[in-house]
Amino acid sequence: MMARANPTLALRPYLPADAPVVAEIFRASIADLTGDDYSESQQEAWASAADDEEAFGQRLAKRLTLLGTIDGSPAGFAALEGNEQVDMLYVHPAAAGQGIGTMLIGALEKLATARGAKRLTADVSDSAQDFFRRRGFVARQRNSVTIGDEWLANTTMEKSLTPAPAQERPQ
Repeated sequence: MMARANPTLALRPYLPADAPVVAEIFRASIADLTGDDYSESQQEAWASAADDEEAFGQRLAKRLTLLGTIDGSPAGFAALEGNEQVDMLYVHPAAAGQGIGTMLIGALEKLATARGAKRLTADVSDSAQDFFRRRGFVARQRNSVTIGDEWLANTTMEKSLTPAPAQERPQ
């Protein structure tokens, strides 16, 4: 197998059969990409949300969830709850920096705008704040979340969305 110089990035809808791979992306992302901001016990508590893969998968199935793929293999995912809340956005560490996260957040922004949302909000880990800030999100509120015996800090960030221009009707 030869490595491709320009891998193909694509989006597809989440399917219930994706639960194990998405749970693995979630766990790997937390373990490898958040160590500068969270302790090992905080990471373990956070990642425990995917211990019950069936429940984790059902949570994603109840939201508009997209998978980002590289050459057809899942490399990240993002979920939109309602019209305005980014519930999750995670990229596998092996795919970090390759455009998957940017593609996923861009798709959620377009979908939220098409659904009439005026803004997009996300409770963002300390590790992901720069990613969201570079995409126009602004910090609004600092939060503390309890998971098991651990406290984790995050920040609610928000981005104003511009309504899609009305399409011209043919005459």
